[in-house]
Amino acid sequence: MTNIAGAREVLGSYPDVFLVYDRNLADVAAKLEGMCLATRAIDATEAGKSMDTVLDICRWLLTLGADRGATLVALGGGIVTDLCGFAASIYRRGIRFGFIPTTLLSQVDAAIGGKNGVNLDAYKNMLGVIREPEFTLIIPELLQTLPEREWRGGAAELLKTFLIDNTGNRYEEAVAALRQSRTCPGDLILAAASVKERIVAADLYERGERRKLNLGHTFAHAIERRARLSGRDISHGEAVAMGIILAARLSERLGYAPEGLEARLRRDWESVGLPVDSPFPPAELADDMAKDKKAAGDKVHFVLLRGIGDVFTLPLGVGEVIDSL
Repeated sequence: MTNIAGAREVLGSYPDVFLVYDRNLADVAAKLEGMCLATRAIDATEAGKSMDTVLDICRWLLTLGADRGATLVALGGGIVTDLCGFAASIYRRGIRFGFIPTTLLSQVDAAIGGKNGVNLDAYKNMLGVIREPEFTLIIPELLQTLPEREWRGGAAELLKTFLIDNTGNRYEEAVAALRQSRTCPGDLILAAASVKERIVAADLYERGERRKLNLGHTFAHAIERRARLSGRDISHGEAVAMGIILAARLSERLGYAPEGLEARLRRDWESVGLPVDSPFPPAELADDMAKDKKAAGDKVHFVLLRGIGDVFTLPLGVGEVIDSL
């Protein structure tokens, strides 16, 4: 963990820094401008999380004469870090990049692990690369002004992480902390980030262990796409919450999880302000799940639960999943 002064010090150690930031963070970006050759504001929206924006960033770098020694830094949430990580990975066949994540979701998940993806025709993160940043600077003070909804979206990814690894009863600790107040102790943020870093280090290219991090996400990405196409406003974190409840239900129905797990998770997640019911019945999600980027042939690697802190992956046909739900 660090602060703005620490971030300035890190940026000052790199030559030719180019900063791309969420337009809503102009005041934070202004505190870093003196350490950068140039800055650029972008609109951090799902609609703008596309190859068009990636190419715009690359053209900006080219116009400014950025060479192979440049460092592209992203200041913002997961959309900004994804866009910049992707752009840096393809510009001049790859330049250095770093992240300063400013949302709870990005600090515990999106900015960690090297996945840098953009959407394709409303399909979530269908295009992308896996490449680690030079640095990821976690600055807790940047979370203080987060809108309530963005905070809760990050809480979903935090709780997801501890459903995967509940060492030290972190899941129960996180539920209690989030239920009591709109704050998250720094040690919980670091613990969640550490869980993801450990899993990624063991399986960078998602051939096994890393798939566990997709708990709830096959459902969630389908929910997000349905929402965009129907004009509903559902954030990624909200969709993850709904998706994890569906994953728990599927785990029970298939006999892997004990009866009552779904009910417990529903109570926990509702108590911290997260939605738990998808507005779309499972059958409406089938086509989108079949196109999930984790699909292999006619199977999709679903992440199931045996209990809190005990998850595993299982290739399943989408039809089998829908029939079970």
